[in-house]
Amino acid sequence: MTRYFTSSLALSLTTALPALAQDPQDPYLLDPITLTANREATDLDRSGSSVSVISPQDLDGRAGEPLTKTLSRLPGVTIRQSGPLGTTGSVVLRGAPSHYLPVVIDGIEVSDAAAGQPSYDTGGLIGADVMRGELLRGAQSALYGSRAISGVLTLQSARPTENGLQQQATVEAGSYNSWLASYGLTWRGVATDLAFTATRIDTDGFSALDENDGNFEDDGYDATRLSFYAAHELENGTLLGLNGFWEDSTGDFDDFGGDVIGSTGDDYTDRKSFGLRGFAEFRTGAVDNTVTLTRYRLDRTSYGNSFPTEFIGARNKLSWQGATDLGADGGRLIFGADSEKETAEGNGDTRTNGIFIETDTPLGTQADLSLSLRHDNHSQFGDFTSGRVAAVYRLREDLFLRASLGNGFRAPSLYELYGPYGDDTLQREESRSAELGIEKQWGEDSYLRATAFWLKATNLIGFDFPEACTNGWYVQVEGDARRKGGELDGRYAFGAGYAVSGSYTYVDNEVASNWAEVPAHTLNLGIEGSFATGTTAAFNLRYVADRPQDMEDYTVADLLITHPLREDAEVYLRIENLFDEEYQLVNGYGTSDRAFYAGIRASF
Repeated sequence: MTRYFTSSLALSLTTALPALAQDPQDPYLLDPITLTANREATDLDRSGSSVSVISPQDLDGRAGEPLTKTLSRLPGVTIRQSGPLGTTGSVVLRGAPSHYLPVVIDGIEVSDAAAGQPSYDTGGLIGADVMRGELLRGAQSALYGSRAISGVLTLQSARPTENGLQQQATVEAGSYNSWLASYGLTWRGVATDLAFTATRIDTDGFSALDENDGNFEDDGYDATRLSFYAAHELENGTLLGLNGFWEDSTGDFDDFGGDVIGSTGDDYTDRKSFGLRGFAEFRTGAVDNTVTLTRYRLDRTSYGNSFPTEFIGARNKLSWQGATDLGADGGRLIFGADSEKETAEGNGDTRTNGIFIETDTPLGTQADLSLSLRHDNHSQFGDFTSGRVAAVYRLREDLFLRASLGNGFRAPSLYELYGPYGDDTLQREESRSAELGIEKQWGEDSYLRATAFWLKATNLIGFDFPEACTNGWYVQVEGDARRKGGELDGRYAFGAGYAVSGSYTYVDNEVASNWAEVPAHTLNLGIEGSFATGTTAAFNLRYVADRPQDMEDYTVADLLITHPLREDAEVYLRIENLFDEEYQLVNGYGTSDRAFYAGIRASF
């Protein structure tokens, strides 16, 4: 299976490849690339780990749609959202909690360092903020260190794809008095790439606590997000780059009491965040070097009944990575070190220093093997060594076997240790995971994958209410937590511009586990088609069954129609919850009724 990419797509979220040395006018031929399965960019056909890619085409016409909608169509994913856009949201992968899934945006990890159990709040993230994404499954502490137990989600904003100045603008309006405006520009010169994106979204929303339970007050959301990227190649081949983002948002929510007649409705959260990443790539002898410095800060203040509660967290990280060839067979040796400091205002800070090594080795023409080893030293918990082995065996050119095995850890957060409900004697959580899969391909755009997975974790940190204690505190949970299950993921293209796709996930909940809060069965089905007029349509259906807490099964459908106005402009209509299904993602919290959104997008 082969696809065409311009050189900008070879710029990794963690390692920018020296693509700028090529003629920026000429696209070059690449096999499918994954940016996260190993420490260097890796062809998907040579990856032993399970990876799903969100392409720019997957996000067309979905500028104002929550990104979690797109993620929910991927195998293994469960979305939790406590109401409309802007309320608390999380991605649960293979039944493991969201704080086991680090989120990396433009090479910057964005988990909330001040949260009780740090994760990234996906509740306000929309399609306009992302150009491409990847979901890597399985324990990845050998690559990413602490927290990477169930996998890693990486997202990338706009990058140049052709020479000169390119601009794109989108305007969208729809139900719940929602509107969005987004503008982006990219520029590519002989040795320079530049990109900038600005997005503004505003919506009145609907009641966070389900309106069917007597709640009536709309919970709105507004956000402004800016992002930029710049990379320049010097005459000696050194590549220097800087990218970052800034976001300011306000989102209403409902407290446990719900909506009360005569109340002021003043429950909301203000968030201000920024991320900054600088990197340099250069060669010394036979070694390709990358040095990266990142900073992320999130100021989050929640107002409940006019009473503010403030959380301020920050993360700084310095890393160096070297890579060199192993002989003439295409093998690579990758090695390096990093140092990360996390701070939560009022609860102190911690530092983690790590070293790592990885070998990526072809075994003849039919197999590839990746071995990763990492050693971390945490200022609170001392040393931990994590490893991963991943292999792919090509039975035929279009038939693959994949397998991976790894372990991981999560150090207790600063809030779990030193917050008002913390316990500084807590120990780190540890895990092991394995997966085995097979993939069959037909042509360039059709495939079927089946994967079995298993995950075990020990020393879980939970929340308990001991006798005579009304507040509760974080405690170590006795015993192990286990997950196992299977995933199917497929796509079949037929005719001219038609395709069907689908995914199915089974998660075994019949185990003693604090994680049993996901459905046992999740099925996604989709069909898309193109017509002679240029109009395209995509219909997606999601069925969820055997849910926890006696929650009802549900089926929800979405429809997207786009129509070209001219070569560089199109209009679209998106209908969410097409059949007006009444359902909940989180017990007691509402979801959208049938909703209509129309937009126009133009490039110039």
